[in-house]
Amino acid sequence: MNEFDLIAEIKARAPVGSGVVLGIDDDAAVLQPSPAMQLVATTDNLVGGRHFVDAGDDRAAPEEIGHLALAVNLSDLAAMGATPRWCLVTLTLPEADPAWLRAFLDGFLPLAAEHDCALAGGNIARGPLNIGVTALGEVPAAEFATRSGARPGQRIAVTGTLGDAAAGLKLGKAAGGALRARLLKPVPRIAAGRELAGIAKAMIDISDGLLADLAHLTGELGAEIRCDRLPTSSALAEAVPEPRERWPLQFSGGDYELLALVAEESELPATVGGIELTEIGRITASGEIVCLDAGGNVVEAAGSGWDHFD
Repeated sequence: MNEFDLIAEIKARAPVGSGVVLGIDDDAAVLQPSPAMQLVATTDNLVGGRHFVDAGDDRAAPEEIGHLALAVNLSDLAAMGATPRWCLVTLTLPEADPAWLRAFLDGFLPLAAEHDCALAGGNIARGPLNIGVTALGEVPAAEFATRSGARPGQRIAVTGTLGDAAAGLKLGKAAGGALRARLLKPVPRIAAGRELAGIAKAMIDISDGLLADLAHLTGELGAEIRCDRLPTSSALAEAVPEPRERWPLQFSGGDYELLALVAEESELPATVGGIELTEIGRITASGEIVCLDAGGNVVEAAGSGWDHFD
């Protein structure tokens, strides 16, 4: 099977989506945005051995890689308050393996269909395993969320639970299904992002780690984070019963939850997009991010985030 056979396999399985004037098989896709909407674009790539395990007993399945490759991009759209519309995928594969490609699509295409995100094109090449995805979404004019806008006194809130992905990575297959799923099959918080965009002064998805991503929002400001308020899943609590042992995991990233700053006087909803929203701290003028326990004591070992060049 050659490159064009693989492309034909993809085209046969990828439905032509709304707004795709010209899609797979041409030099470029032609897309029709909706009236009065602005286009939101993001891109990310996954490198075998760097972003997922590609060898040994803990290696990621092609279905998991397919889901993850699209999910991390849709999460960026969620952080902007955008609705997914289209995506492009670049596959660099060690060999033309139709079975691997079909399994990859088994993870990629259902997530795309769930969010009405049409696969409109891409590229295939030979080389070390690397998957690049570009996702395009729409948002009503000037109603997108950004990373700017932090002010002292704002409340810091997160969707869902934290630490599951890091536990899934640390414990491997011994972590159990729920934690491993959070690592390799994260759920993009699209509906939550749309709701939060209406009240958030700043927003980001938690990919690199809570503290690292919060620092992108605070800039020269600071923050106080209450470790005892970090939302914890039952699966993580069972795997790591001691709270202080969980905290480093909950700051380690990979959960793809949304982190939002909300004005002090604004009402914080209990849920957004059907997902729990938890207040975990406040923005301060201190210039540093401080983690505290329930007694107000500083927690020194809060864990580190992800660095793409570390």
